[in-house]
Amino acid sequence: MNRFYFGGSDSSNSDDETPLPFPKPLARSAFLTPDFSPTTFLSSLHNRHQTLEDLRSELRTRSQELNKELLDLVNDNYQDFLGLGGSLRGGEEKVEEVRVGLLGFKREVDTLKDKVEGRRKEVGSLLEERRAIAKDVRTGRALLEIDSRLEDLEERLMVGSNGAVNTAVDGDEDDFSASESDDESEEDNRGNTIPLSRLRRRAQQFLYIKRLFAKTGPEHPFLIKQEERMMRIRQTILLDLSSALLEAGGQDEFSSERTLGILSIYRDMGESGDALIALRERR
Repeated sequence: MNRFYFGGSDSSNSDDETPLPFPKPLARSAFLTPDFSPTTFLSSLHNRHQTLEDLRSELRTRSQELNKELLDLVNDNYQDFLGLGGSLRGGEEKVEEVRVGLLGFKREVDTLKDKVEGRRKEVGSLLEERRAIAKDVRTGRALLEIDSRLEDLEERLMVGSNGAVNTAVDGDEDDFSASESDDESEEDNRGNTIPLSRLRRRAQQFLYIKRLFAKTGPEHPFLIKQEERMMRIRQTILLDLSSALLEAGGQDEFSSERTLGILSIYRDMGESGDALIALRERR
């Protein structure tokens, strides 16, 4: 049986007993198109007189041939591939320039990092110094307030800062507001007794100064030196309270209310023991 090829269905044979011709081999160029599509390629073979199994076998053979050609290509050019790196000349200088440039850039970055870190530490140190100064300013203001309040209370109690009794008139006589004078007018009419409101106000001023001591820090050298003044003020207030408690020894309603008021001042000052001693002395 002679083999011959034909391209399509137009060259039909009227003799049905004539064997089918062999189709032409698949053109290699059909696989090289940029937009090659297997579906489109298979659709173009509808006039090809060939069984599916024969077409599959031919495609498998073509794939094996392409793999063999690729392998031969690699083997034939293997030495060229290996010598490609050695054949390059003139790039060492460029690589060295890039390397030197990168090293210089890295040094500049490190220098900037050191400057930023130094500035960060400097700013942190300045902030710490600022906080310390602010704390010192607050402490200084508190010390000035304590000293001012001690001096004012000493004047009102007629006690000098050196422990001497001030013979001048009590500063309250000049500094009282109109409302304070009204509050004390009723008690002043009772004789030479110290008004209860004045005693309470002295005790409150003393307790406020004690709170300032605790808030500022009693271990401060200036406050340690003021302990003696605080002690004199405390003793003077307790002496005034004891005297007022002895004077309020009557049985009338005014004396009873005054006694309770004086005892409440003792309680606020935390001097209940001195209150008991004064009560025993009054009996």
